[in-house]
Amino acid sequence: MSELIEVLTNDGSYSLKSTLFQENFHSIKGALEETKVKFTNPSGLHRFKNKSLNVLDICFGLGYNSASLFSDLIKQNSLLNWYALEIDKKPLEYSLKNNYFLELWHPKVFKIFNCLYQQNQFEDQFLKCKIIWGEAREQINHIPPRIKFDLIYLDGFSPQKCPQVWTIEFLSKVTKSLNPQGYLITYSSSAAVRMTLRNLGLEIFSIKSNLNLQNQWSQGTVAIANFSKEKFQKNLYFDKLSPMEEEHLLTKASIPYRDPYLNSKTEDIIKERLKEQSLSNLATTKIWREKWK
Repeated sequence: MSELIEVLTNDGSYSLKSTLFQENFHSIKGALEETKVKFTNPSGLHRFKNKSLNVLDICFGLGYNSASLFSDLIKQNSLLNWYALEIDKKPLEYSLKNNYFLELWHPKVFKIFNCLYQQNQFEDQFLKCKIIWGEAREQINHIPPRIKFDLIYLDGFSPQKCPQVWTIEFLSKVTKSLNPQGYLITYSSSAAVRMTLRNLGLEIFSIKSNLNLQNQWSQGTVAIANFSKEKFQKNLYFDKLSPMEEEHLLTKASIPYRDPYLNSKTEDIIKERLKEQSLSNLATTKIWREKWK
């Protein structure tokens, strides 16, 4: 794991840094805190107590998001059909060797993760899990199209570092897999990602910061497919976008990442977006930043 460096985050939980992407897997503020605030809490897992749900975890990584998901669902006797996409086995290998990580979760999580590592799948009377190794743009085609997901976690490296999983073409493919009222949840507050999701017909919300400060930047985004106010169950952890966030979507930052044939290189995706931004008449992000300080 020479290209991965262990990182101890501020809440005492461990993460990794990728030397390839020059980016941490989690915020230095806390890997565990990030999982709870940005993924588990907004999921509203209580909705599925004694019920069944389908979940897709894109960019599984060390497995924090799904470990937290498994732990909570095991406690409430939910039936789970789970898929994950991940290109690299090494982060999961690290998690299986890290006793601190394993002690955070229900004891069954180690058994699940070990089976995923050894056999790519796990199944018992409550859980049916399968991880698909390889590039997400390709491997998403191996998920049976009949399966519609109640939750999709999108936790890749940032759009500037790994734009492949944030393009309008990939997100279009992903969001077609959502159930009506299904949630796509991501840590990203990128205007490009949010505007893409809105243009794909999803209702977008801002994950609330755990700091009650004016103009505090959000903790991420929840996008709901086929949104219905009548069917929506109020969630304490996300809300409508603030005026500041809405104005962010009117700037050049909202121009999407594009990958027409889902095979473009990182540098080509970024280069084409910069070109499109240079030709756009939208306001600059600098003006927006100055207005909102």
